[in-house]
Amino acid sequence: MAQQSSQWGYDTDNGPDHWHKLYPIAKGKNQSPIEINSKDVHYDPSLLPWFVGYDPVGARTIANNGRTCKVVFDDTFDRSVLRSGPLTGIYRLRQLHFHWGSSNDHGSEHIVDGVKYAGELHLVHWNPKYSNYAEALRKYDGVTILGIFLQVGKTPKPEMKRILEEINNIKTKGKEAPFSNFDPSILFPKSWDYWTYHGSFTTPPCEECVTWILLREPIVISPDQVNFSWTLVSLLSWFSPSLKSTSGYFQVQMHLY
Repeated sequence: MAQQSSQWGYDTDNGPDHWHKLYPIAKGKNQSPIEINSKDVHYDPSLLPWFVGYDPVGARTIANNGRTCKVVFDDTFDRSVLRSGPLTGIYRLRQLHFHWGSSNDHGSEHIVDGVKYAGELHLVHWNPKYSNYAEALRKYDGVTILGIFLQVGKTPKPEMKRILEEINNIKTKGKEAPFSNFDPSILFPKSWDYWTYHGSFTTPPCEECVTWILLREPIVISPDQVNFSWTLVSLLSWFSPSLKSTSGYFQVQMHLY
């Protein structure tokens, strides 16, 4: 698996159109990301608001895995959880990571009405009714990912400062550093309205075990913040510019607070 993970990327010879050669499920019918068309979204009044309870002490490390940076959290018990919304139980926060592109409109994984954003934040949670994360990856309801778009605006988002500074300290693949006392909910936008659908991870192995909760309102960051991010992303080759091809029909539902 380690050898396979080093063989996929976003270039013409190892990009999304080739992933299925190593990971057949990448050609599945519930693959993410997708393009959301507002006119096709179904408003579901039965969907509930979602809630999080994140313990800042649960933050453990920030790491460079060679493809992005991720902040890892303690998920050995129900310390930091997401619940309700389209979910039937609680889900434990495991890690968060970012997807960036090379311009203001080529960074996000998902597309909304033909628009791509500068980046996309993913908070990965797993269902503790399964014995561990590895088992959850094999289950239809095993994982939920909270996705938040990053949009370039005029003013900086102060809550992003710490993460960006820490990324600057882990420029070597495999390097990690302590990262404690952090509540990721400080990054959330004001509105928690969301779209939801069942899909997959957006990178290999592309397991189709994910309930997506995509916030309609993006996080707004400043040009300086996104330029700093691009500098790091370019240096570390963390670009993820390609939308993975999808097949099948996705029923995207919407909840408004």
